[in-house]
Parts: sequence; structure tokens; C-alpha cells
Amino acid sequence: MTKKQRVALTEIFAHLPFAITGDPVEQRVRMEAALTAMALPDDVTMARSALGEVPVLTIDAGDVDSSTVLLHFHGGVYVLGSARAGAGLAASLGRQSGMRVVSVDYRLAPEHPYPAALDDAVAVYRAVLEQAPASHIAVSGESAGGGLATALMLRLRDAGLPLPAAAVLMSPWADLTLTGQSMTSKASVDPSVLTPDGLRIRVPDYLGGADPATAFISPVFANLIGLPPMLIQAGSHEILLDDAVRLAATAAAHDVEVTLQITPEVPHVFQAFAAILDEGKAALASAGTFLRTHVADADAT
Repeated sequence: MTKKQRVALTEIFAHLPFAITGDPVEQRVRMEAALTAMALPDDVTMARSALGEVPVLTIDAGDVDSSTVLLHFHGGVYVLGSARAGAGLAASLGRQSGMRVVSVDYRLAPEHPYPAALDDAVAVYRAVLEQAPASHIAVSGESAGGGLATALMLRLRDAGLPLPAAAVLMSPWADLTLTGQSMTSKASVDPSVLTPDGLRIRVPDYLGGADPATAFISPVFANLIGLPPMLIQAGSHEILLDDAVRLAATAAAHDVEVTLQITPEVPHVFQAFAAILDEGKAALASAGTFLRTHVADADAT
């Protein structure tokens, strides 16, 4: 990251009009307005529909193989965000991987606490599975969406359903007990909207009284045996760094093929800033290569 890029990124975070604290309804409106104000490339097309009775946004970016599906889950601490607000990052993943993206508008807390979002994820995956074999499907997600994508794979495995070919998890929020050491050690260098106090406010919204150490809520505590290959990316300047590191360690301990990429001195979900950040471009390219390799390999077997 050049000095110019660092200054530009700092300016963006300093002037974001939304926060993870405060009234969720108000912050959703602010976040949606801010993120949808950014124009997408001319070759990106979007279509709203429903799969498994759950709203989804289908995104094609450039030349895609429409027989392959990247099932994507947006971030927003399970309380904010939408498929449309996160379309820029989802489209970039689709472009790099050459896959059609189906981004899920899962139900949000506190109106719909756990397990509503996970139930929606399973419903959409089942519907996608009726249209394409599992070898043509991958999952991805950023922040809370990364945790949700992991929980989805656990539910699919336990239900005996065919698993996707691969998963890309960007800065996954994988420990809602908030016990990672980086929650405190990285707080002073994380410029994003995430703060330890903010996460403490939002966790009860999602739990709805459930135990935060439940495997489907905090996959760092799960048995990950049998899950497909994972690529986990995070920045060294984020409070969720330990979530990514511990999730990768758990996957490795359970014989899951896992690649952990930690990029120095970049913040939470830095891939979303690829337009101004060299490291973001590189991470997206790496994710695209990973998906092309594993989805193609799965198809060939």
C-alpha cells in the first residue's frame, strides 16, 4: 500500500455515513445509500429473484460460465447490509473467478435472530443444487458473511447434502464470543467501522438467547472435518485477525485443505477497496485463481 493509497483509505473510513452501532433500521438505510451510490462497471448485470423463497441478487460480471454458481453472503454483523449494498465486491469475485454470483439477502437480526440467516442460506443452497451439481458451486462471504458461509457448510455436511467445491472467506467473523486476542491487540490500528464495543452491542441481536460458542454461530469451535477446500483472507490491521487465523488452524487440525493469506497493514475486508488498493486487487486475483482451480478440478473428477 502506497502512502497515497493509505491516505485515500483513511479518508474513506473517516467519512463513512454509517456505523454498526445505533438503530439498525437507520444504519441500514445509511449503509445502503452510501454503498449503492458507487457505480458498478458497465458490464455488470444484476437481476432480483428468489430461490427457496429467499430473495437473491444474481450478478454477472463480464464473461462468466453461467453453469457455475458462486453463492455469496454479504457482511454487516448480521444486522446491516444487503446483496445490493455488497454487489461491488461480489461482482469482483465473479469477474475474477468467471462464475455467476448469487448473492443472498438473508434475514437480518434483531428482527430475525439466529438461526434465520442460516436457514435462509440452506434454503438457497438447496434451490441452487436443483439447478447445478455441487461440483459447479462454491461459496463465499465477507465478515459475518464469511462466518455464515462456514456455518452453511457445516449444516450441509451434517444433513448429508453434497458440499460445494470450495469456499472463499474474507475476514470471516467466526467467533461471536469475541475472545480473539486481536480484539484488543489490533483495536488501535483497525480503521474500519468494526470496534470491540460495537460488536458487543450487535452480538446479542444475532444470538437471540443462543450460546455464542455454538458451532453454527462461532465456527472456530466447530468440528470442520469433511469440509471442502477453503481460502481464508484477512488483513493484519483488523480486530478479527484472530478469527481468520484460528478458523484456519481448526480447519487444518481437522484435515481440511486450507490456505490462509494474511496481508500486512490492511484493514477489514480490504478486498472491497481494490479500486484504490494494490493489495485488494492482488487478493481478489488470488481468490479468483483459487475458485477457478477448485471448481474446475471438482468438475473434472
